[in-house]
Amino acid sequence: MKSYKWIRRAAVTGIVVLLTSGCSALGTKEHSQSIDPPPTGADANASQTKAVTAPVVQNPTLITVYAKDANDLVAPIGMNIEKSVDVAKKALESMVEGSPVSAQMPAGFKALIPKGTTVKGINIVKDQKLAIIDFSKAFTDYNVQDERKILEAVTWTMTGFPSVEKVQLRVEGKELKEMPQGATPLDEPLTRAMGINLEKPQGVEYGQATPVTLYFLGQSSDNYKYYVPVTRMVKRTDNIAQAVVNELIAGPDQKKGLSAVMTPGAELKQVKKAEDLITVDFSDKVLGPDKKAPSDALKAVVLSLTENTGTATKVQITVNGEAKVSTDDNQNYSKPVSRPTSVNPVKM
Repeated sequence: MKSYKWIRRAAVTGIVVLLTSGCSALGTKEHSQSIDPPPTGADANASQTKAVTAPVVQNPTLITVYAKDANDLVAPIGMNIEKSVDVAKKALESMVEGSPVSAQMPAGFKALIPKGTTVKGINIVKDQKLAIIDFSKAFTDYNVQDERKILEAVTWTMTGFPSVEKVQLRVEGKELKEMPQGATPLDEPLTRAMGINLEKPQGVEYGQATPVTLYFLGQSSDNYKYYVPVTRMVKRTDNIAQAVVNELIAGPDQKKGLSAVMTPGAELKQVKKAEDLITVDFSDKVLGPDKKAPSDALKAVVLSLTENTGTATKVQITVNGEAKVSTDDNQNYSKPVSRPTSVNPVKM
């Protein structure tokens, strides 16, 4: 399967090869185009977030960018940036270490794009949904241990825009064929198929595995709680949705400093997919003593399922077949829930 080639090569070379369905050579004329920001909508913050001191952003728009947390994991942050036709460029500029907007990041988070980097331009090839990003020379000046994290942060930020599915990198106008410090190959455009915060449990072989991206909880030293996506290799399966929920129930790798989201003892009864809707039925063990479901758990289910299942954009959660589900923060899940448009928004 195409999405597993880079995983198998990683086991042999130690370098992750990033595979997509696109071509590395541009077969069409590049079109310079602004990127529409994601629409505003329900947020996905796990709890009350930390107030931070940062410059006042004029005419703000909320955008999700990715940065490194205190556990050395790449995580999304919903930050306010200046609304403009160049919103994608503004998003990347906020991810440069030392940028004014990066002051919004919660304690323990660090911007991953090297200090002094200039985003010289972003071109969009519309029919390929390809974003071609041109950085200044300073982009190549980073610690090798952050190489993959930088690629993950840039790729996942850019593919958060509806008009982008693939990313190609340039420095001073020249296409990068590999990353300069660790030589990670860039022979094809980057997509979310590369995964994020990759982990392979013991007993799972790369050649016989399916990647699923799960959302668990992280927490900073000042009690800021946030979702962290983790791409876990599981034994090969065609039922991605069921695998996702089962792995959420199994919980995170405790060595990574993440917390479980599901109620201890939670049981999955059934997962069904129909067009753009996934229905997940749990036993009543998913409920707490107050007969309500943990809000963190249901948000993680929605985030994880819509991340992995292609055309599915909504999730219906039921308990013993009943759709009358409420959470411990009094949210009503009786109707299908869409994926939030911003993850971990920082409240100013």
